[in-house]
Amino acid sequence: MSDTENGSGPVIRDRRRLDPETGKVREAYGVTDDAQPGEHPEADEVPEGVVPDAVADPEAGAAETAPPAGDAALEALAAERLEDLQRLQAEFVNYRRRVERDRDVARDTAVASVLEALLPVLDDVHLARQHGDLEGGPFAAIAEKLENVLGRFGLARYGEPGEAFDPVVHEALIHTQAELAEGTTETTVVQILQPGYRAGDRVLRAARVAVADPS
Repeated sequence: MSDTENGSGPVIRDRRRLDPETGKVREAYGVTDDAQPGEHPEADEVPEGVVPDAVADPEAGAAETAPPAGDAALEALAAERLEDLQRLQAEFVNYRRRVERDRDVARDTAVASVLEALLPVLDDVHLARQHGDLEGGPFAAIAEKLENVLGRFGLARYGEPGEAFDPVVHEALIHTQAELAEGTTETTVVQILQPGYRAGDRVLRAARVAVADPS
C-alpha cells in the first residue's frame, strides 16, 4: 500500500545545512571541538540546492572594502556641476559690472544733457556779471545759487587770457597780432569770446577764443 493510500501523504525532509530562518549551521551538521578531520564528512558536505555565501558571491568580500563603481562617475558629475557654477558666477559678476558701468554712463550722459541745455542761461549770467548788472539785488543771489548747484554736478567754467592754445579745449575764432609775454614760444589765447564749460573730464563746450602767435 502506498503512502497516499495510508493517508500519511508524501514526507518532505529538509536536509539543508543552514537554517533558512536563522542562517546558522544546524546541529546535525555541527562539528565538535575534539572531532578529527574526516570523522564527520557530512559537516563538509553541502546539501543539494544550497550554495554557500562565498561560492554564491565570490566578490562579496571585495565589495565591502572597495568603493562602489559609481563613485568616479559621481565625482566627475560633481566636478562638472562645480565648473558650471563657477562659470555662471563669473558671468554674473561680469554682467553686474557691465550694468553698473552702463548705469554710470547713462547717468553722466543725462547730467551732461541737462547742463548743455543750461549753457545759454549761464552765458547770459556771465555777460550780466561782466557788465555790472549783478552788483547787488536779488538776481545776483539767484545767479550765484544756480552756479553753485550746477557746480555740484561737476560743471566748471574755463578759459583765461594767457593760456596756451589747445585745440582740444579751445576753438580759435580770431587769429590776431598781440604782444605776448616775453619768452612765449607757442600760440597763446589773448581774448575769451565765449567761455568753455566742462563736466568733470568731459568738455561740454570748447572755449571760443582769439589767439596770437609769438613774434
